[in-house]
Amino acid sequence: MKLTIQQERSIITEILTRMNVSLEDTEIIADVTLDADLKGFTSHGLGRFPQYIKGLQYGTIKTDTDIEIEKETTSTALLNGNHRFGHVVAHYAMELAMEKARETGIGMVGVHDSNHFGVAGYYSDMAIMQDLIGAVFANTEPAVAPIGGKEPIIGTNPISVGIPSNKNYVSVDMATSATARGKLLEAMRKGEKIPDNVALDSEGNPTIDPQAALKGSILPFGAHKGYALAFMIEILAGPLVRAAFGKAVTGTANPKKICTKGDLFLAIDPSTFGDVENFKCEVDDFVIEIKESGNVFIPGDMEVMNIKKAMENGLPVDDALYQQIKDIARELSLDLAEIVE
Repeated sequence: MKLTIQQERSIITEILTRMNVSLEDTEIIADVTLDADLKGFTSHGLGRFPQYIKGLQYGTIKTDTDIEIEKETTSTALLNGNHRFGHVVAHYAMELAMEKARETGIGMVGVHDSNHFGVAGYYSDMAIMQDLIGAVFANTEPAVAPIGGKEPIIGTNPISVGIPSNKNYVSVDMATSATARGKLLEAMRKGEKIPDNVALDSEGNPTIDPQAALKGSILPFGAHKGYALAFMIEILAGPLVRAAFGKAVTGTANPKKICTKGDLFLAIDPSTFGDVENFKCEVDDFVIEIKESGNVFIPGDMEVMNIKKAMENGLPVDDALYQQIKDIARELSLDLAEIVE
């Protein structure tokens, strides 16, 4: 089936409100979730929503704690999310990074004790919309084995970077693994296979079974290059921000466990280097040069295409996910049919 944007927003809002999540937090969570589904990152949109509900039920996601600034300078800050919704903590962190960037030219905010925050590109987009460059790094529960090893130690460790321009959406949002863990969870829910050459089973053999892959390891993208990038992000989003790293990271996929991962949010003001409008024009000139070379895409084009398609045709929801949402609603004495009518 397919949902309209308003129907998906209503589902999220009604369920979270019934679970005593504040309206302000609910709006952020709904925005980030819809952003993922509109861009085609369905593994990080409504598909993750049941995980968040379980986190609320298990108490690993808190609704009544405050985000704490533990250390701060004019251009940096370290936040303790105190296990609030990851979306809310990440939103606060990027807002603070942007505020510092406007004051000093650059803002960098580290986060620990947060939760899964949805799609990373939402937060770098926040910077784009204010003519700032945005970047986000995060680590996750172990899913990737080091090159030459069999045991998962490193996370899928996403990175997103957004660049402001006048005419284009210039953004990359990607895991440093050959596929995101969320895509394995999504494939398992749908009863589908995963592509070749993205994962190994627990014995180190290639597999197209998502369940076997979740018990084994995901390959890094680009072999040693993806591994090296994931390794560095593990440090930037781990020890640097006083978060866990390696096998000590928990809670990004298993809602029964307290989330111990870390995040790093970066905002850069291009005006500190020169005229921002000239910068944006030159970004657009570069895009033209790239596109004139052939039938090519730039980072961000696929998301723009997916948004247009979703706006025209609706947001697809598989039967298994819809049943999970129905079950959640029923437990809260909500009629899902009334919510989406």
